[in-house]
Amino acid sequence: MKIVAPAGNMERFYSAISATADEIYLGLKGFGARRNAENFTVEELKKAIDYAHLRGSRIFLTLNTIMTNREIELLYPTLKELYNYGLDAIIVQDLGYAEYLHKNFPSIEIHGSTQMTVANHYEINYLKELGFKRIVLPRELSFEEIKEIRENTDMELEIFVSGSLCISFSGNCYMSSFIGGRSGNRGMCAQPCRKEYKTSCGEKSYFLSPKDQLYGFDEIKKLQEIGVESIKVEGRMKDVSYVYETVSYFRSLINGIDKEENTHKLFNRGYSKGYFYNNDKTIMNRDYSYNMGEKIGEVLGKNIRLDEDIVSGDGITFVSKDYKNLGGTYIGKINVVNVKEDRKIAYKNEKLILNFPEGTKYIFRNYNKRLNDEISKKLKNTDKKLEINFDFTAKLNEKLNLKIYLEDENGNRILNLEEISETLTQKAQKRAITEEDIKEKLSEIGDSEFTVKNIEVDIDEDIFIPLSELKNLKRTAVEKFREEILSYFRRDLDSELKANNQEYFKLEIEKDEPKDVEIRVIVSNEEQRNFLEKVKNEYNIGEIYDRTYDIAKQSKLNQHNLDNKLASNLYELLENKNSDVMLNWNMNIVNSYTISVLERIKTLESFIVSPEINFAKIRELGKTRLKKALLVYSKLKGMTIDVDIAENKDEVITNKENDRFNIIRNEYGTEIFLDKPLNIINIEEDIKKLNVDIIVLEFTTETIDEIKKVLKQLKTRKGEYREYNYKRGVYWCQDIIINL
Repeated sequence: MKIVAPAGNMERFYSAISATADEIYLGLKGFGARRNAENFTVEELKKAIDYAHLRGSRIFLTLNTIMTNREIELLYPTLKELYNYGLDAIIVQDLGYAEYLHKNFPSIEIHGSTQMTVANHYEINYLKELGFKRIVLPRELSFEEIKEIRENTDMELEIFVSGSLCISFSGNCYMSSFIGGRSGNRGMCAQPCRKEYKTSCGEKSYFLSPKDQLYGFDEIKKLQEIGVESIKVEGRMKDVSYVYETVSYFRSLINGIDKEENTHKLFNRGYSKGYFYNNDKTIMNRDYSYNMGEKIGEVLGKNIRLDEDIVSGDGITFVSKDYKNLGGTYIGKINVVNVKEDRKIAYKNEKLILNFPEGTKYIFRNYNKRLNDEISKKLKNTDKKLEINFDFTAKLNEKLNLKIYLEDENGNRILNLEEISETLTQKAQKRAITEEDIKEKLSEIGDSEFTVKNIEVDIDEDIFIPLSELKNLKRTAVEKFREEILSYFRRDLDSELKANNQEYFKLEIEKDEPKDVEIRVIVSNEEQRNFLEKVKNEYNIGEIYDRTYDIAKQSKLNQHNLDNKLASNLYELLENKNSDVMLNWNMNIVNSYTISVLERIKTLESFIVSPEINFAKIRELGKTRLKKALLVYSKLKGMTIDVDIAENKDEVITNKENDRFNIIRNEYGTEIFLDKPLNIINIEEDIKKLNVDIIVLEFTTETIDEIKKVLKQLKTRKGEYREYNYKRGVYWCQDIIINL
């Protein structure tokens, strides 16, 4: 089992390698799902590639966002440079981008991001056919679901085992985009889930803020037993100490050592086992949503009773009884009740004399000096080493022969190098060199990226070899082998394409023409359907679809109606029994490359373009076999959640900006809808210019009277207008030019 570690910058990258991470995922500046992380320039990434390869680790580039035609094509020169240099894999969310990469970079591994929300083996096996090598499963899957998936696919599986949990299923969230113009699916999430909300009854809470995820020994053992290939640590925006400690912790667990966990001492907003044991009731933290640290004490009268030791240099936070941050400080001089001398430490159960703000109830430690100092020492004194092997031969009156090689996981020899001395061996006049002498000298590898795993020696008796010559032979061989390793990962894309009679793959997009649009409707209940069936002819409504679930979880596949002509996930599309299926907007189709992939699915007739795309990008999609549909009215879904977050079946929550959200529970979990709808019905002339075939009205919580008002607008083209992202857009084309 491999550990996949995060790196938000070079410092954290070195930390992950030192902690023995097998694989590192990182992002380019301006791209990926953590655009707010510091991330890497091209030159830094190349440096990281070499550093990792010389230590037996691999580098994965995160490009796991929805991408436009222009972005896909603009990135090509940068990716070509990194591909030739030895980049190991690319993590993607977008189907079309995956195919573009697969065709243009033949030997790169393509990994499916967790944001693809691929939660069953049907979808996974389809992605394998498209050329995917690995899939990162959603965090919402239980162990039993992961096990069932493992039994039904041979695709490599990667599982998140720690870090921040996004309350939206698989991180596929639209709230930030729809209310603030910052798309989470574009790597710019404003984290609305970490805000405080108020219910209709006036209760205030962090309703959407989960604790962080952290698996232990039992969970890792179970994943090992079923054959999960990789475990993943979240934390590209976490600090160096967190990365090192967390990766080291999981290395111990993989090796069968039930090590004490210290991650909570470095970053802490509460921890749970996530969804591993199905719907864990302890997953949410409604008291606070930020890194408070670990609770170490409580106010008793005028002093603080300690629950943990505290040392000079620790950072602490003062917290009220309702978990409000009242401020903080660093501990300097330590004064303890009934202790006269100054100390550098105060112990558990002692009472600490310290000034604290009025209203303080709890003391949290947000900086642990002793642990951070300990990790800093380890970082200075540890480094991951690549294991190399020597075969040494010395025969009388012959030149010395030294072979260096690596072994793969199965013990097969790879990357052989042979170095021969310039001088001949001689018969020993005094003390002959021994096998032990040779092994001792060859094992002294010095300050390098390597460590010697095995040495095989074949020498004649009574021969003399100057130790200086043996040393020089080893040094020359190791230096050449280092370059051999780096060369091994280099590629020549132009030669690869030429050898396979391939050319650069780019879609030629044919400009589309305006046309008469169809009207279709999506409903959420029988009452809505029955009413619309009665009036559909009056309003020229062609199709009425029943709204479906965004996610197809392995354990709930039987809950999906495959007779429904509307598909909201790949499973509903691939296994659909109809020949004219429409794909729902949550599939986030924003580029022609994805459309090209979907065109090959014969059951698919049409798709709704993503609400996160603006008008200019819709026009760029061009002509396609599939009919393009535009959502013109909808109380847009902000997210799908796999836990119950409200006591009532239907609840309304409000943020501090007075945005209202409808919480609706169903058999699958919880969905959150914006109370104010997207409504662009009245801009008929603008819609005609988009060359779409269909306009769609989606009804969720609307009453029949509310639906009547919307239908009236459909006839008059007058009424309330809320543009959301269609006109405003959330794209950052100018940033792309700058960052490239």
